[in-house]
Amino acid sequence: MTSTAAPTARLTPKTLYRIVAIAEAITWTILIAALVFRAVVGEENAGPAVTIGGSIHGFVFLTYGATAVLTAINQRWSPGLAVLAVATAVIPYATIPFDIWAHRTGRLEGDWRREATDDPRDQRWFDRLVRWMLNHPYLLAALILLAVVVLFTVLLILGPPVPKS
Repeated sequence: MTSTAAPTARLTPKTLYRIVAIAEAITWTILIAALVFRAVVGEENAGPAVTIGGSIHGFVFLTYGATAVLTAINQRWSPGLAVLAVATAVIPYATIPFDIWAHRTGRLEGDWRREATDDPRDQRWFDRLVRWMLNHPYLLAALILLAVVVLFTVLLILGPPVPKS
């Protein structure tokens, strides 16, 4: 008797990047809606909406940045392309067209680089460290989450991006 278990779904670089890019665009909508709401009903009535929407967007914004960097390292994007990927988060909804372009040009193809290949770059200490981290995905996810939470907390302590007048 043979078992025909369904294959388990795997989170590829393309899937992870797409999920977080879409989430970043969605949180832009939440933030913009909160800002419009504040403009319509006034600061005193809508302050919490902007605080909550801004916090959600800020956290996902940082998560997108971390995901873009991880994807860029795994996919061996040039530093300029990695910076462009991160920079798209600053412009509302720009992560979506970048994701579509990266998909169409094959820059998101392939799996996580968990094993060394004949590529000389795989012998560098940095690539060995990346492979080790990719082979310990829960630890990698926890470290990325910790970094995002610490950065988010520091930014909250520093205050809003635009001082009140």
